[in-house]
Amino acid sequence: MENKSKEIELILEEYKNGYSSLDDAMARLAETPFEDISYAKIDHSRMRRQGYPEVVYCPGKTDIQIAEICLRLIEGGAPGVLASRAGKASFDAVKAVLPDAAYHETARMIEITRAPLARPDGYIAVVCAGTADLPVAEEAAVTAEAMGNNVKRIYDVGVAGIHRLFARLDDLRGAGVIIAVAGMEGALASVVGGLADMPVIAVPTSVGYGASFGGLSALLCMLNSCAAGVGVVNIDNGFGAAVLASKINRAGMMKGNLYGR
Repeated sequence: MENKSKEIELILEEYKNGYSSLDDAMARLAETPFEDISYAKIDHSRMRRQGYPEVVYCPGKTDIQIAEICLRLIEGGAPGVLASRAGKASFDAVKAVLPDAAYHETARMIEITRAPLARPDGYIAVVCAGTADLPVAEEAAVTAEAMGNNVKRIYDVGVAGIHRLFARLDDLRGAGVIIAVAGMEGALASVVGGLADMPVIAVPTSVGYGASFGGLSALLCMLNSCAAGVGVVNIDNGFGAAVLASKINRAGMMKGNLYGR
């Protein structure tokens, strides 16, 4: 951290003394060195580059490593930290060093919020087919909220009881972006794509019996959707869907009600 701090100080001094422009200083700050703690290289400048701090992916890391990475991110000035696919033991380790940490059990996510991001008008709709899809749907919803979006959850509205989805059409069509989460045959994404005029991000889940091949059948169904305007992320990737939805939502709102709402 010491070398990183010195470099930031130098950049700011050069700007203060008129040796660099504001744009140049901001560009250089966005590329300041990462913090090397041997087993991880922590990217403190990601907030400036991408609008949200680095997110910690927990599988493969020890509980102590997860806790230290979260602590270093907060100490480096991150307004908040997310850790995905986290177990309860990892949460306990993080909470020991960051007492304000919260655990979203269904989403399997740890969240620390120090400075909540400003929320644009409008919302992202997270729609899931069945209760078994909730871990992936909640991963998407919690991520989207942490990244400064309003979220409406529309759960257990799969095609086996399509009338349940029709009962929420106003909420569906009022969204700026829709995340559609489904396992089995993954048909929900096509139905939603045919009912709404905003971007739909489809998330296949690994929920299903043997011939679903761990989510592959839902993935292929979504990739072959006949509904236009449906994009697809990887199997069970609620996090990736939320990041993409957040970027679309913020871009739309900054351009002045892009979707006519």
